[in-house]
Amino acid sequence: MPRRVVPATSRALVSALALAAVSVLPACGDDEPGAGTAPLVRVPEDAGTISEAVARVAPGGTVLVGPGLYLESVVVDVPDVTVRGTDRDGVVLDGELSRSDGIHVTADGVRIENLTVRRFAVNGVLVTRVVTAGAEGYEEGATTPEEGFLERFEVSHVTAANNGLYGIYALHARHGTIRDSYASGSADAGIYVGQCTRCDVLVAGNVAERNAVGFEDANASGVVVVGNRLVGNRVGATMTSTYLEQFPPQRDNVVVGNLVAANDRVDAPEQAEGGFGIGIGIGGGVGNTVERNRIAGNPGAGLVVQHSEDFAASGNRIAGNRFDGNGVDVADLSAARAPSSGNCFEANELTTAVPADLVERAPCGGAPAVVGGVVQELAPSVPGTPFPDVPPGPPQPDAPAREAPAARLPDQVPMPDLAAVVVPPLDLLADRAAVAVG
Repeated sequence: MPRRVVPATSRALVSALALAAVSVLPACGDDEPGAGTAPLVRVPEDAGTISEAVARVAPGGTVLVGPGLYLESVVVDVPDVTVRGTDRDGVVLDGELSRSDGIHVTADGVRIENLTVRRFAVNGVLVTRVVTAGAEGYEEGATTPEEGFLERFEVSHVTAANNGLYGIYALHARHGTIRDSYASGSADAGIYVGQCTRCDVLVAGNVAERNAVGFEDANASGVVVVGNRLVGNRVGATMTSTYLEQFPPQRDNVVVGNLVAANDRVDAPEQAEGGFGIGIGIGGGVGNTVERNRIAGNPGAGLVVQHSEDFAASGNRIAGNRFDGNGVDVADLSAARAPSSGNCFEANELTTAVPADLVERAPCGGAPAVVGGVVQELAPSVPGTPFPDVPPGPPQPDAPAREAPAARLPDQVPMPDLAAVVVPPLDLLADRAAVAVG
Protein backbone atom coordinates (compact mmCIF):
# COMPACT_ATOMS: atom_id res chain seq x y z
CA MET A 1 0.00 0.00 0.00
CA PRO A 2 1.37 3.46 -0.84
CA ARG A 3 2.30 5.83 1.92
CA ARG A 4 0.15 8.88 2.21
CA VAL A 5 0.90 12.53 1.61
CA VAL A 6 1.59 14.38 4.85
CA PRO A 7 -1.42 16.39 6.06
CA ALA A 8 -0.82 20.10 5.51
CA THR A 9 -2.61 23.35 4.93
CA SER A 10 -0.44 24.74 2.14
CA ARG A 11 0.32 23.63 -1.38
CA ALA A 12 4.00 24.34 -0.86
CA LEU A 13 4.42 21.61 1.75
CA VAL A 14 2.64 18.91 -0.21
CA SER A 15 4.56 19.94 -3.33
CA ALA A 16 7.81 19.56 -1.41
CA LEU A 17 6.75 16.06 -0.53
CA ALA A 18 6.10 15.35 -4.19
CA LEU A 19 9.62 16.45 -5.04
CA ALA A 20 10.97 14.27 -2.23
CA ALA A 21 9.29 11.24 -3.82
CA VAL A 22 11.31 8.11 -3.33
CA SER A 23 9.77 5.93 -6.02
CA VAL A 24 6.80 5.31 -8.21
CA LEU A 25 4.56 2.37 -7.53
CA PRO A 26 4.69 -0.19 -10.35
CA ALA A 27 1.75 -0.29 -12.71
CA CYS A 28 -0.82 -2.83 -11.66
CA GLY A 29 -1.41 -5.86 -13.87
CA ASP A 30 -4.06 -8.53 -14.19
CA ASP A 31 -1.86 -11.01 -12.35
CA GLU A 32 -1.01 -8.74 -9.44
CA PRO A 33 -1.43 -10.55 -6.11
CA GLY A 34 -4.60 -9.50 -4.37
CA ALA A 35 -6.54 -8.63 -7.53
CA GLY A 36 -10.03 -10.07 -7.29
CA THR A 37 -12.07 -12.01 -9.82
CA ALA A 38 -15.56 -10.53 -9.60
CA PRO A 39 -16.65 -8.32 -12.51
CA LEU A 40 -19.19 -6.56 -10.28
CA VAL A 41 -19.09 -6.09 -6.52
CA ARG A 42 -21.97 -4.34 -4.79
CA VAL A 43 -21.62 -2.48 -1.50
CA PRO A 44 -23.03 -3.36 0.99
CA GLU A 45 -24.69 -6.45 -0.54
CA ASP A 46 -21.49 -8.27 -1.56
CA ALA A 47 -18.93 -6.43 0.56
CA GLY A 48 -19.40 -4.44 3.74
CA THR A 49 -16.94 -1.69 2.82
CA ILE A 50 -15.68 -0.05 -0.36
CA SER A 51 -12.14 -1.18 0.44
CA GLU A 52 -13.26 -4.79 0.73
CA ALA A 53 -15.09 -4.46 -2.59
CA VAL A 54 -11.95 -3.14 -4.31
CA ALA A 55 -10.05 -6.18 -3.01
CA ARG A 56 -12.62 -8.48 -4.61
CA VAL A 57 -13.16 -6.77 -7.97
CA ALA A 58 -11.41 -7.96 -11.12
CA PRO A 59 -9.41 -5.64 -13.37
CA GLY A 60 -11.88 -3.85 -15.63
CA GLY A 61 -14.72 -4.49 -13.19
CA THR A 62 -17.09 -2.24 -11.27
CA VAL A 63 -17.59 -1.49 -7.60
CA LEU A 64 -21.17 -0.26 -7.24
CA VAL A 65 -21.75 1.55 -3.94
CA GLY A 66 -25.19 1.99 -2.42
CA PRO A 67 -26.27 4.91 -0.23
CA GLY A 68 -24.66 5.11 3.18
CA LEU A 69 -22.02 6.77 5.33
CA TYR A 70 -18.62 5.13 4.78
CA LEU A 71 -16.03 5.91 7.45
CA GLU A 72 -12.97 4.70 5.57
CA SER A 73 -10.12 5.64 3.25
CA VAL A 74 -10.03 3.66 0.01
CA VAL A 75 -7.00 2.78 -2.13
CA VAL A 76 -7.96 1.75 -5.68
CA ASP A 77 -5.00 -0.31 -6.90
CA VAL A 78 -6.75 -2.50 -9.51
CA PRO A 79 -6.49 -1.30 -13.13
CA ASP A 80 -9.45 -0.18 -15.24
CA VAL A 81 -11.88 -0.38 -12.33
CA THR A 82 -14.90 1.87 -11.93
CA VAL A 83 -15.94 2.92 -8.41
CA ARG A 84 -19.43 4.32 -8.80
CA GLY A 85 -22.04 5.49 -6.33
CA THR A 86 -25.71 4.89 -6.98
CA ASP A 87 -26.65 8.24 -5.38
CA ARG A 88 -24.13 11.10 -5.53
CA ASP A 89 -25.38 12.91 -2.45
CA GLY A 90 -26.28 9.70 -0.61
CA VAL A 91 -22.99 7.79 -0.99
CA VAL A 92 -20.70 9.64 1.43
CA LEU A 93 -17.12 8.86 2.40
CA ASP A 94 -16.38 10.83 5.56
CA GLY A 95 -12.85 11.29 6.90
CA GLU A 96 -14.05 12.62 10.25
CA LEU A 97 -11.18 15.15 9.96
CA SER A 98 -8.72 12.40 10.91
CA ARG A 99 -8.22 10.16 7.87
CA SER A 100 -5.73 11.28 5.24
CA ASP A 101 -7.27 10.81 1.78
CA GLY A 102 -10.76 9.77 0.82
CA ILE A 103 -10.02 7.80 -2.35
CA HIS A 104 -6.43 7.28 -3.49
CA VAL A 105 -6.14 5.99 -7.06
CA THR A 106 -2.82 4.21 -7.74
CA ALA A 107 -3.73 2.10 -10.80
CA ASP A 108 -4.12 3.04 -14.46
CA GLY A 109 -7.52 3.43 -16.07
CA VAL A 110 -9.62 4.01 -12.94
CA ARG A 111 -12.94 5.88 -12.87
CA ILE A 112 -14.34 7.48 -9.70
CA GLU A 113 -17.87 8.75 -10.13
CA ASN A 114 -21.16 9.77 -8.55
CA LEU A 115 -20.31 10.01 -4.85
CA THR A 116 -19.24 12.44 -2.12
CA VAL A 117 -15.90 12.64 -0.30
CA ARG A 118 -15.79 15.02 2.65
CA ARG A 119 -13.87 16.02 5.78
CA PHE A 120 -10.57 14.29 4.97
CA ALA A 121 -7.43 15.71 6.53
CA VAL A 122 -5.64 16.01 3.18
CA ASN A 123 -7.41 15.18 -0.09
CA GLY A 124 -10.86 14.11 -1.14
CA VAL A 125 -9.74 12.22 -4.26
CA LEU A 126 -6.00 11.72 -4.94
CA VAL A 127 -4.81 10.33 -8.28
CA THR A 128 -1.09 9.44 -8.22
CA ARG A 129 1.41 6.63 -7.87
CA VAL A 130 4.03 8.88 -6.33
CA VAL A 131 5.25 7.50 -3.01
CA THR A 132 5.95 10.27 -0.55
CA ALA A 133 7.32 10.73 2.91
CA GLY A 134 5.23 9.86 5.91
CA ALA A 135 4.29 12.18 8.72
CA GLU A 136 7.60 11.50 10.51
CA GLY A 137 9.55 13.46 7.89
CA TYR A 138 10.98 13.42 4.38
CA GLU A 139 12.75 10.47 2.81
CA GLU A 140 15.69 10.98 0.48
CA GLY A 141 15.90 9.15 -2.80
CA ALA A 142 15.57 9.27 -6.55
CA THR A 143 12.95 11.50 -8.06
CA THR A 144 10.18 9.99 -10.13
CA PRO A 145 10.91 9.41 -13.81
CA GLU A 146 8.58 10.43 -16.62
CA GLU A 147 7.78 6.80 -17.38
CA GLY A 148 6.27 6.53 -13.91
CA PHE A 149 3.17 8.56 -14.76
CA LEU A 150 -0.19 7.13 -13.81
CA GLU A 151 -2.00 6.80 -17.12
CA ARG A 152 -5.72 7.26 -17.85
CA PHE A 153 -8.13 8.36 -15.15
CA GLU A 154 -11.52 9.96 -14.80
CA VAL A 155 -13.15 11.72 -11.86
CA SER A 156 -16.72 12.70 -12.67
CA HIS A 157 -19.82 13.74 -10.77
CA VAL A 158 -17.87 13.77 -7.51
CA THR A 159 -18.64 16.14 -4.65
CA ALA A 160 -15.49 16.99 -2.68
CA ALA A 161 -16.25 19.11 0.38
CA ASN A 162 -14.37 20.41 3.43
CA ASN A 163 -11.06 18.66 2.79
CA GLY A 164 -7.81 19.82 4.38
CA LEU A 165 -5.79 20.39 1.21
CA TYR A 166 -7.28 19.54 -2.19
CA GLY A 167 -10.73 18.40 -3.17
CA ILE A 168 -9.67 16.54 -6.34
CA TYR A 169 -5.90 16.18 -6.85
CA ALA A 170 -4.08 14.65 -9.83
CA LEU A 171 -0.27 14.51 -9.46
CA HIS A 172 2.17 12.89 -11.89
CA ALA A 173 -0.79 11.56 -13.87
CA ARG A 174 -1.71 11.91 -17.54
CA HIS A 175 -4.52 11.28 -20.02
CA GLY A 176 -7.28 12.05 -17.56
CA THR A 177 -10.53 13.91 -17.10
CA ILE A 178 -11.99 15.81 -14.14
CA ARG A 179 -15.52 16.80 -15.07
CA ASP A 180 -18.99 17.64 -13.81
CA SER A 181 -17.77 17.69 -10.21
CA TYR A 182 -18.22 20.07 -7.28
CA ALA A 183 -15.45 21.20 -4.92
CA SER A 184 -15.85 23.46 -1.91
CA GLY A 185 -14.20 24.11 1.43
CA SER A 186 -10.72 23.05 0.30
CA ALA A 187 -7.95 24.59 2.38
CA ASP A 188 -5.87 24.91 -0.79
CA ALA A 189 -7.43 24.15 -4.19
CA GLY A 190 -10.75 22.64 -5.07
CA ILE A 191 -9.23 21.00 -8.16
CA TYR A 192 -5.48 20.59 -8.72
CA VAL A 193 -3.39 19.19 -11.57
CA GLY A 194 0.37 19.08 -11.08
CA GLN A 195 3.74 17.68 -12.06
CA CYS A 196 3.14 16.20 -15.51
CA THR A 197 4.44 16.72 -19.03
CA ARG A 198 2.20 16.43 -22.09
CA CYS A 199 -0.52 15.86 -19.52
CA ASP A 200 -3.53 15.51 -21.83
CA VAL A 201 -5.88 16.37 -18.98
CA LEU A 202 -9.35 17.85 -19.44
CA VAL A 203 -10.96 19.86 -16.60
CA ALA A 204 -14.51 20.63 -17.73
CA GLY A 205 -17.95 21.50 -16.41
CA ASN A 206 -16.95 21.69 -12.74
CA VAL A 207 -18.10 24.05 -10.00
CA ALA A 208 -15.45 25.21 -7.53
CA GLU A 209 -16.55 27.63 -4.83
CA ARG A 210 -15.54 28.60 -1.29
CA ASN A 211 -12.03 27.18 -1.72
CA ALA A 212 -8.76 28.99 -1.13
CA VAL A 213 -8.22 28.51 -4.90
CA GLY A 214 -10.81 27.17 -7.30
CA PHE A 215 -8.48 25.50 -9.82
CA GLU A 216 -4.72 25.21 -9.49
CA ASP A 217 -2.05 23.96 -11.88
CA ALA A 218 1.65 23.65 -11.06
CA ASN A 219 4.28 22.47 -13.54
CA ALA A 220 1.65 20.83 -15.76
CA SER A 221 1.57 21.16 -19.53
CA GLY A 222 -1.19 20.37 -21.95
CA VAL A 223 -4.13 20.86 -19.60
CA VAL A 224 -7.44 22.09 -21.06
CA VAL A 225 -9.71 23.99 -18.64
CA VAL A 226 -13.09 24.66 -20.24
CA GLY A 227 -16.61 25.53 -19.16
CA ASN A 228 -16.02 25.62 -15.40
CA ARG A 229 -17.62 27.86 -12.80
CA LEU A 230 -14.79 29.25 -10.64
CA VAL A 231 -16.83 31.62 -8.51
CA GLY A 232 -16.71 32.61 -4.87
CA ASN A 233 -13.23 31.40 -3.91
CA ARG A 234 -10.32 33.45 -2.59
CA VAL A 235 -8.61 33.06 -5.98
CA GLY A 236 -10.36 31.68 -9.03
CA ALA A 237 -7.53 29.92 -10.86
CA THR A 238 -3.74 29.82 -10.83
CA MET A 239 -1.09 28.47 -13.19
CA THR A 240 2.27 28.36 -11.45
CA SER A 241 5.87 27.34 -12.04
CA THR A 242 7.73 26.10 -8.99
CA TYR A 243 10.87 24.25 -7.95
CA LEU A 244 8.78 22.31 -5.43
CA GLU A 245 7.47 19.99 -8.14
CA GLN A 246 9.12 18.38 -11.13
CA PHE A 247 9.00 19.50 -14.75
CA PRO A 248 9.09 23.30 -14.42
CA PRO A 249 8.04 25.60 -15.87
CA GLN A 250 4.28 25.32 -16.11
CA ARG A 251 3.33 25.72 -19.77
CA ASP A 252 0.91 25.37 -22.66
CA ASN A 253 -2.45 25.20 -20.96
CA VAL A 254 -5.69 26.34 -22.60
CA VAL A 255 -8.20 28.12 -20.36
CA VAL A 256 -11.32 28.86 -22.38
CA GLY A 257 -15.01 29.54 -21.78
CA ASN A 258 -14.91 29.63 -17.98
CA LEU A 259 -16.78 31.90 -15.57
CA VAL A 260 -14.23 33.34 -13.13
CA ALA A 261 -16.05 35.74 -10.86
CA ALA A 262 -16.61 37.15 -7.37
CA ASN A 263 -13.53 35.52 -5.88
CA ASP A 264 -13.69 37.45 -2.63
CA ARG A 265 -15.22 35.09 -0.09
CA VAL A 266 -14.54 35.38 3.61
CA ASP A 267 -16.35 32.06 4.13
CA ALA A 268 -13.50 30.26 2.34
CA PRO A 269 -10.19 29.10 3.81
CA GLU A 270 -7.28 31.54 3.57
CA GLN A 271 -4.95 31.06 0.62
CA ALA A 272 -1.49 29.97 1.78
CA GLU A 273 0.30 32.92 0.18
CA GLY A 274 -2.36 35.46 1.09
CA GLY A 275 -4.00 35.70 -2.31
CA PHE A 276 -7.44 37.29 -2.29
CA GLY A 277 -9.76 38.87 -4.81
CA ILE A 278 -7.99 37.50 -7.91
CA GLY A 279 -9.69 35.91 -10.89
CA ILE A 280 -6.82 34.23 -12.76
CA GLY A 281 -3.15 34.32 -11.77
CA ILE A 282 -0.30 33.25 -14.05
CA GLY A 283 2.84 32.90 -11.93
CA GLY A 284 5.86 32.17 -14.09
CA GLY A 285 3.74 30.25 -16.61
CA VAL A 286 4.80 29.95 -20.25
CA GLY A 287 2.80 29.76 -23.45
CA ASN A 288 -0.68 29.54 -21.94
CA THR A 289 -3.82 30.61 -23.78
CA VAL A 290 -6.55 32.38 -21.77
CA GLU A 291 -9.40 32.98 -24.16
CA ARG A 292 -13.12 33.74 -24.20
CA ASN A 293 -13.61 33.63 -20.43
CA ARG A 294 -15.94 35.89 -18.45
CA ILE A 295 -13.86 37.41 -15.65
CA ALA A 296 -15.98 39.62 -13.43
CA GLY A 297 -16.32 41.09 -9.97
CA ASN A 298 -12.90 40.15 -8.62
CA PRO A 299 -11.98 43.07 -6.31
CA GLY A 300 -8.21 42.68 -6.63
CA ALA A 301 -7.74 41.97 -10.31
CA GLY A 302 -9.36 40.00 -13.07
CA LEU A 303 -6.08 38.55 -14.37
CA VAL A 304 -2.56 38.93 -12.99
CA VAL A 305 0.65 37.98 -14.78
CA GLN A 306 3.77 37.86 -12.66
CA HIS A 307 6.92 35.93 -11.78
CA SER A 308 7.04 32.90 -9.49
CA GLU A 309 10.30 32.46 -7.62
CA ASP A 310 12.75 33.27 -10.44
CA PHE A 311 10.50 31.92 -13.21
CA ALA A 312 9.38 34.68 -15.58
CA ALA A 313 5.94 34.61 -17.20
CA SER A 314 6.37 34.57 -20.96
CA GLY A 315 4.51 33.95 -24.18
CA ASN A 316 1.03 33.86 -22.65
CA ARG A 317 -1.87 34.89 -24.90
CA ILE A 318 -4.89 36.62 -23.36
CA ALA A 319 -7.57 37.05 -26.02
CA GLY A 320 -11.29 37.54 -26.45
CA ASN A 321 -12.10 37.65 -22.73
CA ARG A 322 -14.88 39.73 -21.20
CA PHE A 323 -13.73 41.66 -18.11
CA ASP A 324 -16.25 43.51 -15.99
CA GLY A 325 -16.33 45.00 -12.50
CA ASN A 326 -12.86 43.95 -11.36
CA GLY A 327 -10.61 46.05 -9.15
CA VAL A 328 -8.32 46.22 -12.17
CA ASP A 329 -8.98 44.09 -15.22
CA VAL A 330 -5.44 43.00 -16.15
CA ALA A 331 -2.11 43.55 -14.41
CA ASP A 332 1.50 42.56 -14.98
CA LEU A 333 3.24 42.66 -11.61
CA SER A 334 6.43 40.87 -12.58
CA ALA A 335 9.49 41.71 -10.55
CA ALA A 336 12.40 43.55 -12.10
CA ARG A 337 14.61 40.54 -11.39
CA ALA A 338 12.26 38.27 -13.41
CA PRO A 339 10.49 40.51 -15.93
CA SER A 340 7.77 39.09 -18.14
CA SER A 341 8.26 38.94 -21.88
CA GLY A 342 6.17 38.17 -24.92
CA ASN A 343 2.80 38.07 -23.19
CA CYS A 344 0.12 39.55 -25.41
CA PHE A 345 -3.44 40.86 -25.33
CA GLU A 346 -5.94 40.76 -28.18
CA ALA A 347 -9.66 41.55 -28.61
CA ASN A 348 -10.47 41.61 -24.89
CA GLU A 349 -13.30 43.71 -23.48
CA LEU A 350 -11.60 45.56 -20.64
CA THR A 351 -11.18 49.06 -19.27
CA THR A 352 -8.32 49.08 -16.76
CA ALA A 353 -4.76 47.77 -16.71
CA VAL A 354 -1.57 47.96 -14.64
CA PRO A 355 0.63 49.43 -15.99
CA ALA A 356 -1.97 51.60 -17.66
CA ASP A 357 -0.50 51.08 -21.15
CA LEU A 358 -0.01 47.32 -20.74
CA VAL A 359 -2.44 46.30 -23.50
CA GLU A 360 -1.10 48.88 -25.94
CA ARG A 361 2.47 47.76 -25.28
CA ALA A 362 1.75 44.07 -25.72
CA PRO A 363 -0.47 43.38 -28.74
CA CYS A 364 -0.49 39.86 -30.14
CA GLY A 365 1.60 39.73 -33.27
CA GLY A 366 3.63 42.78 -32.28
CA ALA A 367 7.08 43.17 -30.86
CA PRO A 368 7.41 41.22 -27.57
CA ALA A 369 6.93 43.52 -24.59
CA VAL A 370 9.07 43.28 -21.47
CA VAL A 371 7.47 44.31 -18.17
CA GLY A 372 9.05 44.32 -14.74
CA GLY A 373 9.23 46.28 -11.54
CA VAL A 374 5.62 47.52 -11.45
CA VAL A 375 4.19 47.52 -7.93
CA GLN A 376 0.44 47.65 -7.35
CA GLU A 377 -1.47 46.85 -4.19
CA LEU A 378 -4.42 44.60 -4.91
CA ALA A 379 -7.31 43.78 -2.60
CA PRO A 380 -6.03 43.09 0.92
CA SER A 381 -6.69 39.64 2.27
CA VAL A 382 -9.14 39.27 5.14
CA PRO A 383 -9.44 36.44 7.68
CA GLY A 384 -10.98 33.29 6.31
CA THR A 385 -12.96 30.32 7.55
CA PRO A 386 -11.40 27.03 8.75
CA PHE A 387 -12.05 24.37 6.13
CA PRO A 388 -14.28 22.21 8.36
CA ASP A 389 -16.58 25.19 8.93
CA VAL A 390 -17.21 26.16 5.31
CA PRO A 391 -20.96 25.89 4.66
CA PRO A 392 -22.16 22.87 2.69
CA GLY A 393 -23.04 23.26 -0.96
CA PRO A 394 -26.35 22.52 -2.66
CA PRO A 395 -27.51 19.08 -3.81
CA GLN A 396 -25.70 17.93 -6.94
CA PRO A 397 -27.05 16.08 -9.99
CA ASP A 398 -26.35 12.39 -10.43
CA ALA A 399 -24.35 10.99 -13.30
CA PRO A 400 -26.47 9.54 -16.10
CA ALA A 401 -27.58 6.01 -15.35
CA ARG A 402 -25.54 3.28 -17.02
CA GLU A 403 -26.43 -0.37 -17.26
CA ALA A 404 -23.48 -1.77 -19.22
CA PRO A 405 -19.98 -2.01 -17.76
CA ALA A 406 -17.84 1.03 -18.45
CA ALA A 407 -15.59 0.81 -21.49
CA ARG A 408 -11.83 1.06 -21.03
CA LEU A 409 -10.71 4.66 -20.78
CA PRO A 410 -8.97 5.78 -23.99
CA ASP A 411 -5.25 6.33 -24.31
CA GLN A 412 -5.91 9.93 -25.36
CA VAL A 413 -8.62 12.13 -23.89
CA PRO A 414 -11.30 13.19 -26.42
CA MET A 415 -11.20 16.97 -26.32
CA PRO A 416 -14.13 19.30 -27.06
CA ASP A 417 -14.18 21.60 -30.07
CA LEU A 418 -12.60 24.64 -28.42
CA ALA A 419 -13.19 26.82 -31.46
CA ALA A 420 -16.93 26.55 -30.80
CA VAL A 421 -16.68 27.72 -27.18
CA VAL A 422 -18.09 31.19 -26.48
CA VAL A 423 -17.85 33.59 -23.54
CA PRO A 424 -20.17 32.06 -20.91
CA PRO A 425 -23.06 33.83 -19.19
CA LEU A 426 -23.00 34.92 -15.55
CA ASP A 427 -25.35 32.08 -14.64
CA LEU A 428 -23.12 29.30 -15.99
CA LEU A 429 -23.84 26.18 -13.89
CA ALA A 430 -25.67 28.36 -11.36
CA ASP A 431 -28.14 25.54 -10.63
CA ARG A 432 -25.25 23.59 -9.01
CA ALA A 433 -23.79 26.49 -7.03
CA ALA A 434 -24.40 28.20 -3.70
CA VAL A 435 -22.51 31.42 -4.54
CA ALA A 436 -24.24 33.77 -6.95
CA VAL A 437 -22.64 36.47 -9.08
CA GLY A 438 -23.79 40.03 -8.62
